[in-house]
Amino acid sequence: MFEPIRGFTSLQRTPQTDLKLGSVLAFVAGAANAGGFLAVGQYTSHMTGIVSSVADHLVLGQLVLAVAGTGALLAFLLGAMCTAWLVNWGMRHTLRSAYGLPLMLEAALLLVFGLFGAAISLLTAVFLPLTVVLLCFIMGLQNAVITKISGARIRTTHVTGLVTDLGIELGKLFYRNGASDRSPVRADRERLRVHAQLVGAFFVGGLAGALGFKYLGYISTVPLAAVLLLLVLRPALDDWQRLRGA
Repeated sequence: MFEPIRGFTSLQRTPQTDLKLGSVLAFVAGAANAGGFLAVGQYTSHMTGIVSSVADHLVLGQLVLAVAGTGALLAFLLGAMCTAWLVNWGMRHTLRSAYGLPLMLEAALLLVFGLFGAAISLLTAVFLPLTVVLLCFIMGLQNAVITKISGARIRTTHVTGLVTDLGIELGKLFYRNGASDRSPVRADRERLRVHAQLVGAFFVGGLAGALGFKYLGYISTVPLAAVLLLLVLRPALDDWQRLRGA
């Protein structure tokens, strides 16, 4: 069971492995984003909307909301920075779980969100802003993981870019080349499949997250954390055994 999953976060990568990991992470991101919206009334994966909202709130004189949006942006940024630090630290120490370290942290934070989510409804004024910051940090953390692993070829929370690339390839696919065209337009069908799969995984994850939060509440994030831990468990155990034997 662990052998196929083990390769998802290994240091030796293939495009197929990157796509498998990217699909799983896109599903988790979609679920966390959709469930998080039902919890805090705000999507936390796309910074485009948050940056725009900060500008709007500043113009409207809503400084508190502008500061809150800036905090969410900084949390996403810190999440991405944290991933870079953890991965580079893991590689410097030749850990097989170097790519899995940010996923372990993400799993822990999702557990915090799921297990202590009830406090949000009890003390909304205190915990709601912290929850938004937490979810933005998680999204930045995760998006940076697959970005770094795949050399920026795959992203899991930035669906706008995925849909844009999907549209470009579809445009090429349905373009009618003339018989005399010396350089016919050809769609990259593999790229088309990759982006379609990632968008689909994010959408299915969103459905699962929304349904899970609607019927189970905050505890629905616990299975997401379990999936992430499963991805990194075997490499982490290998590192633990190697360090103990050193």
